Amino acid sequence: MRGSSVRDSVDRRSFMKRSLGTAGLVGAAGLAGCFGDEGSASSEAPGADGEMVMTTSTQDTSAYTMSTVLANVVSQNDDTVSVQAQPSEGTNANIGRLSQDQSDIVYIQNWTASKIANSEDPFGDLDYTPYQAFHLYDLAWFLCSSNDGWTSIEDIGSGDRVSPTPSGSGTAEMLEYALSFSTEEYERISIGYGEQGSAMSEGRLDAGAGTFVNLAVEPSWLQQMKSTTDLRLLQFPENVTSELEEDPSVVMTAVDTDQFDGYAYAPDTLDTPALAYNFVTRDDFDYDTLYTFLETLWNQRDGLGDENALLSTMEEGSFWMENGYDTLPFHPAAADFYKEQGVWNDDYEIGEQ
Repeated sequence: MRGSSVRDSVDRRSFMKRSLGTAGLVGAAGLAGCFGDEGSASSEAPGADGEMVMTTSTQDTSAYTMSTVLANVVSQNDDTVSVQAQPSEGTNANIGRLSQDQSDIVYIQNWTASKIANSEDPFGDLDYTPYQAFHLYDLAWFLCSSNDGWTSIEDIGSGDRVSPTPSGSGTAEMLEYALSFSTEEYERISIGYGEQGSAMSEGRLDAGAGTFVNLAVEPSWLQQMKSTTDLRLLQFPENVTSELEEDPSVVMTAVDTDQFDGYAYAPDTLDTPALAYNFVTRDDFDYDTLYTFLETLWNQRDGLGDENALLSTMEEGSFWMENGYDTLPFHPAAADFYKEQGVWNDDYEIGEQ
């Protein structure tokens, strides 16, 4: 996979992990013990009024910026569906927001999707099944530091302060798990993406999180970190990389760092975990509203890259279904729409409604 695109990488080692299965998606008790017990008493299907709340991650992330573009494009080009983008703590929190009817369409990633499919905490009592809608992007996640001489995850030692993305993020769980293959002797702290650079400069953070969007683009907050600190990309040791490559819950990818400038240290090839981020809705979300949402966005897709360069990948119709999860069904409205556009993949399951 060295030097390959994210599409080649994920095709060779699917994000879906078919062995995870789809049992236990729906529980009977709801999320009272995990995300709170607030819920909607309305008998009307979520989204039937045409109002949609979209959530991704915190306000300083590329994902939130992208979501504001998507929401505005739909709202400005259709009279029946109105979408509002709101920030959230991350993918785990998004599932809770769906449960509490605080969001209507949210993004998650394959790590969270597999936990939902296996009814793992904190998703053991979901009273709905998340249904997939469309693919947003893929992120290669890594740890980085401004500490002089650091080049490897193995440089993290006892008492070092590490923020593997903010708490509440599903990405944090994945990075913490990958980090545990090398060390658990560190102090876990939580610092926002946009605050990591100053925290490193002030000596409050020894290692933070970084990401490359679609394995090729640096988000603005990472560029800011790089411009204000002597940022160093930390490599997973070869033996740890081998172990992670054999682990069914982690997808390792190889990023060619020659395409990036300005790092105080970067290995020629950065071996690091990656995640696929897709939007999901509730299984009872209104068919017509979701269909109209997708149709409106699809019809405007040629201009998405002009609004935000990271959205240029969505100009290609097949990208909307790229790296879907085998562990979660697609919403019937999404499946019908993609069939009509000629991009549906029969390998995926269609949920009932």
